[in-house]
Amino acid sequence: MSQIFERTIAGRILTIEIGKLAQQANGAVVVRYGDTVVLVTACAANEPTERRGFVPLTVDYEEKLYAAGKIPGSFFRREGRPTEGAIITCRFIDRCLRPLLLKEFNHELQIIATVLSVDKENDPDICALIGASAALTISDIPFSGPVSAVHIGYIDDNLVLNPTLPQIENCLLDVAVASTRQDIVMVEAGAKEASESLALEAIEFGHEANQEIIKLQKELQQAYGNPKVEVKAREVAPELSAHISTLLGDKLNEALGQPGKLEREQVLASLRDEAKQKLVDSFSEEEVDFAFEARLKAEIRKRILQGKRHVDGRRADEIRPIHCEVGLLPRAHGSGLFARGGTQTLTITTLGSARQEQLLDGLGLAETKRFMHHYNFPPFSSGEVKRVGSPGRREIGHGALGERAIRPILPSEEDFPYTVRLVSEVLSSNGSTSMASTCGSTLSLMDAGVPIKAPVAGIAMGLVTGENGEHVILTDIEGIEDACGDMDFKVAGTSRGITALQLDIKVAGVDSKILAESLTQARQARLEILDKMAQTISTSRPGISPYAPRIHEITIAASKIGNVIGPGGRTIRSITEETKTTIDVRSDGTVIVGSPSEEAVQKAIKMIEDLTQEAKPGDIYTGRVTRLLPFGAMVEIFPGKEGLVHISELADYHVAKVEDVVRVGDEIMVKVIGIDELGRINLSRKAVLEGFSRIPGAKVKDSLASEHRWQRQPNYHHTHSPNKGGRYSDYNK
Repeated sequence: MSQIFERTIAGRILTIEIGKLAQQANGAVVVRYGDTVVLVTACAANEPTERRGFVPLTVDYEEKLYAAGKIPGSFFRREGRPTEGAIITCRFIDRCLRPLLLKEFNHELQIIATVLSVDKENDPDICALIGASAALTISDIPFSGPVSAVHIGYIDDNLVLNPTLPQIENCLLDVAVASTRQDIVMVEAGAKEASESLALEAIEFGHEANQEIIKLQKELQQAYGNPKVEVKAREVAPELSAHISTLLGDKLNEALGQPGKLEREQVLASLRDEAKQKLVDSFSEEEVDFAFEARLKAEIRKRILQGKRHVDGRRADEIRPIHCEVGLLPRAHGSGLFARGGTQTLTITTLGSARQEQLLDGLGLAETKRFMHHYNFPPFSSGEVKRVGSPGRREIGHGALGERAIRPILPSEEDFPYTVRLVSEVLSSNGSTSMASTCGSTLSLMDAGVPIKAPVAGIAMGLVTGENGEHVILTDIEGIEDACGDMDFKVAGTSRGITALQLDIKVAGVDSKILAESLTQARQARLEILDKMAQTISTSRPGISPYAPRIHEITIAASKIGNVIGPGGRTIRSITEETKTTIDVRSDGTVIVGSPSEEAVQKAIKMIEDLTQEAKPGDIYTGRVTRLLPFGAMVEIFPGKEGLVHISELADYHVAKVEDVVRVGDEIMVKVIGIDELGRINLSRKAVLEGFSRIPGAKVKDSLASEHRWQRQPNYHHTHSPNKGGRYSDYNK
C-alpha cells in the first residue's frame, strides 16, 4: 500500500511516494515537484564482489522523451546512449552519494533514476538526487544519509530557492548545493563573474534549505525504513601493521620527497614490491597491498598536517611552475598550451557557421548549443596503456565543467555569429586537468581572435583534516593529494569573479568555514595564474584566423524569407552552390552567411539583398525591360520585382510609341515615383533625366547611354529622326 510524504519547498509541493512502483528493488520512491516526476530505485547485488578499494556504485539517469511529449529524433525512434546532460546528472548524483556509502559494503550498487514527466520549470536532477537518497535511506543498504540538494539562484539582487528553469537562464549565479544534516557534501555552480562572498552566501542558504527535505526523508525512514546490513570496518591486522612499519621505516618519507611524479611513483612501486616479497609468506598479497596503502595515506596526511606543505615540498598556497604558449598549430583557427607542473593540456579552437550548432535531443529547454568544450584524456597522459574509445563519464564531466567556466565570457551571438568548438587534449596529467583545460581554452580563444569579455583561469583546492578541527587547505593539488586528501574543490573565474565551481569530497562533509578559506585562497591563485597567462597573450587578436570562415549576419523582413528559400529550397540551394557559402535563415529574418572567402560572402549577401529588397519612392535603379505594353514598359528593378514605366515617363519629350524608345532586354535607369495600395510600383525614366540634367557633366549610365542614345549634357537640344530600327535618338549639340 502506497503512502505519500510531502513538504512545501519554495512555494511548491514536493512529494515522496513509497510502496506503489518498483516493489522488488531494495528501495524505490517516486518524487514529484510540480509536474516533474522521477522514479528512483536502489538495488544491491546479493553476492559481494572482489574488494576494489572504492564503492562499487553505478548511477544511471534515464531521460525518457515521452516525459516531455517528444518522440526521439534518432533513426530507430527510441532513446539511445545517454545525452551529455544525463551523464552530468549521473555524476552529480554519484558525487553526492559516494562519500556517504561504506567501502566495506563491497556489493555492486545501482541507482536508476527514470524521468517520467517534466514540466520545463522544475529541474528533474534535484528530484533524482532526493529520490536516490530516499531510496537508499529506506533500503537495507548501509548509508550515512539522508542527503538533499537544492538549486539557489541569484535573481534581481536576491537569493532564490529552486528557481524555475526559465529563471535559471538569467541568473547571475546558479548553485546546486547538496548536504547532510551537519555538512555540505557537494557544490556545482555556474556564474557570471560572481563574488566569492555571494557564492558562499548562496551555499550556506542552500545548506539551510536542505534541512527541511532531510527531515522529510527521516519521517519516511521512521515509517518504512528497513534495518541496515551490518558491515564491519576493515582494519589492518596489528601484526601486519608492525611489519610494514618496520620494513618501510623512513623509506616512505624519502620516497614522498622525490621532486617529480614519475620518480615518486617508481620509488613507491619498488617499496610496494619489496613489502610483498618479504611478507607474502605470512600474509596474502591483497592484505599487504591494503596495509601498504593505509600506511602511505597516513604518511601523506601526516606530512601535510605537520609541515603545512604539499607532498612535493611547496608551501600550502604555492602554485607549481606555469608555462603558456599560443599559435602552436598553423592551420587551426586557434591553439593554446597550458602547463602547470606535471599537468599539460593543449586546447584547439574551431569556428563554424550557425548550421554547425549542436542539436540537443533531451529534456531541457535548449534545443541547440553554439558553444561546445570537449575534453579528451588519452592513456599516455598518465603513462598507461589502455584502449582508446569514445569519451567516458569523466571526460564528459570535465568537458562540461570547462564549458560552464568559459561560457559567461563568450561574446553574444549578435556580436559574434559563430559556432565555437573547443577541444582540450590532456597531454600529461598530475592534478586538475579540468582547470588546466579551462586556462588552455582561454589562451586558445584569444589566439583565435574570439572577442572574449575577460580571460578565465581555474585552480583546484585540496584539504587534509586532522583531529580537533586541524586542517590544511592546499592550492593546486597533485594527483596523489587528490587521492589521499579529503576534498577536490575546483574554482574558475576571471579577475572580477567566479564563473564555475565544483566541490567533491571524500569525507562525510565540510563546513562553510573551510569553503570560505578555500575560496579566498583560490582567488589569490587565480589572479596569479591570470597574470602568468597575460604575459603570453593578454587580449584577443584583432582578427580571426585566415583559415576560419568569414561569417556575416544580415536582417531581412520575415515576410521575405520565402523569397530566399524559394520553392522547395531551390533558390537558397542555387545561391549556396554558385557562391560556395553556407546560408542559415532564421524565422525572425536573421540570415547568416559564411565562407572562407570574403568575396564569396559578399556575393551571396548581394544576391540575398537583391531577392529581398523593398522599393521605396525616390530610389533610382538600373533595371531591365521585360515586357512592352501599349501604354508603357515593364522594368525589373531587382530579381522578382517589376514596375511600370508609363509611356509618358519614358523620356523628357513626347513619345508616340513605346517601341520608339526601348525594347525588351534594354537596361535603363528609372526612379520610383509611387507605390499604390496594391503594392504596384510606378517608375519614371523622365525623372532620372531631369535630375541628371541639373548635375554638370552627369551622364545616364545604361545600355541606351552606351549607344549614345540617351546621354545628356548641359545646353543640349534634340531632334527626332527615324533611325534604322525605327527608334528615335538624341544627338549631342
